Amino acid sequence: MTDFLPGVPADAVRAALSRAPGNELASGKFATAESSSALAANAFGWFLDRPTLLPALPGVPMGRPEAVEVQAEMRFPWSGGRHPWLDAVLTTATTLVGVESNRYEPFRPGKATAFSEAYDSRDWGPGMAGYDALRAALSDGRLSYRHLDAVQLVKQAYALRTQAQKRARGAVLVYLHAAPAAWANGKLLDPAAIRAHAAEVRDFAARVKGQDVTFAPVRWADLLKQWAGVPALAEHAAAITARFGVI
Repeated sequence: MTDFLPGVPADAVRAALSRAPGNELASGKFATAESSSALAANAFGWFLDRPTLLPALPGVPMGRPEAVEVQAEMRFPWSGGRHPWLDAVLTTATTLVGVESNRYEPFRPGKATAFSEAYDSRDWGPGMAGYDALRAALSDGRLSYRHLDAVQLVKQAYALRTQAQKRARGAVLVYLHAAPAAWANGKLLDPAAIRAHAAEVRDFAARVKGQDVTFAPVRWADLLKQWAGVPALAEHAAAITARFGVI
């Protein structure tokens, strides 16, 4: 399914997806029933031409966006290597908000477990000490998560801080996640895995509370409930639910 929801500027979204690594469109991954990328691109792509219609995400300190991007790169303070890509980036007058969208990913294996030496060679500042401690604990095996891709989130936080400082804004990393009852093929997900993922999200949030990059977990269900209650967004919210089901 490579068609987009009504109102989504398809050409602009395709262009953004084509610039990003992962080859989502050409590989066919974007068209699969479990694609988190398709969900995020359709949900936030609708706002590319109308960013001021997007309200502050539930519970997120951000204000109303002046610009919305999908599949945006957030670069580290070095040129080589790989740099994080976020599913959406929202820019307000005061804040740079990066959105990492997960749907089924927490319930699949294969989470990253390592950082390159480049992360240790940087002084990220006292306001990132919580993320530094997390990085160290993940690196030496004192801490591990089964469902949460904590390594990815720490890397994204460092990149967001870098870009937010350049733009003289605060930084928020939104972890937009789902709790699907079943896989797309109808096979039920283990409720214990859903509970464990939620507990890991809470643990991660507690460890980085008060840092320069605010970590803000948001449920897809809560976001769509918010949009459904806004007259200008209700039709879009309904279209997302009709396409992707109860998230």
